[in-house]
Amino acid sequence: MPDLTKTAEETPAQPAVVAAAKPEKARSLGSDAWHDLRRKPIFVISALLILLLIVIAIAPGLFTSVDPRAGDLRDHFHTPPNYSHFFEADWFGYDGQGRSIYARVLYGARASVVVGICVTLGTTILGGIFGMLAGYFGGWVDTIISRITDIFFGIPLLLGSLVILNAFATRTIWSVVFALVALGWTQMTRVMRGSVITVKQADFVTAAKALGASTGRIMFRHILPNAIAPVIVVATISLGGYIALEATLSFLGIGLQDPTISWGIDIDSAQKLIRTAPFALFFPAGMLSITVLAFIMLGDAVRDALDPKLR
Repeated sequence: MPDLTKTAEETPAQPAVVAAAKPEKARSLGSDAWHDLRRKPIFVISALLILLLIVIAIAPGLFTSVDPRAGDLRDHFHTPPNYSHFFEADWFGYDGQGRSIYARVLYGARASVVVGICVTLGTTILGGIFGMLAGYFGGWVDTIISRITDIFFGIPLLLGSLVILNAFATRTIWSVVFALVALGWTQMTRVMRGSVITVKQADFVTAAKALGASTGRIMFRHILPNAIAPVIVVATISLGGYIALEATLSFLGIGLQDPTISWGIDIDSAQKLIRTAPFALFFPAGMLSITVLAFIMLGDAVRDALDPKLR
């Protein structure tokens, strides 16, 4: 039976069980969005597809050693696919010039990815600058920029690109990028302008002005980080649209030209013989559709993560 007469000094001290709760570190909008994105299957799938596409565009030689421009009309004219020969020249069959469709699909990713990324960067930077100036300064600056934006916005992107590209004797990737950037910046301007107008009314912007912060510091340190989220969403979704637009221009014969390899060029060549060799159209068109869908899915996932209303 235990001795109940022990004094407090004789009883050994017990270790403290309850510890002070460590306060959780506050997360920024970017880290919070990344925390949500990692748990979205749609983001993981689209990101893996885009990563694979970028690797193919950078180093197509890792996936095939076949020359995409080498044709053999005698032996390979519209030879159907051999689906048991994985990653080989005849896996997707041969086109009307006896060239490996598999190799051309891989090498065609480079032009599409370069055009899509460069046009997206160009329109985002150009439209972001104009939109920030219009939204922050307002007044006559906003009026002039908004009227110029309305003029360019009234020009159909596809039709205007056709007119601009007709002025080039030879149409390369950079001429297509120039035509699309010259007419595609208007949407980014409107998105950035509206976002800046909303953010500049916040209390922290008013406090920065009261403390004597310079205009450049207020715009790039306080307004831009808080106004960029809608622009990122629109840019991500638009990237897939620019890839599809480049293929459309090449399909119409006004975009990229040989010897550049493009999905649009191959689709244009294959559509003439769709009844006799549908596989020549199916594979470049299918790759184009998967690419555009991947960027649209990524944009939807980013929009859901960055928009507080959708949480």
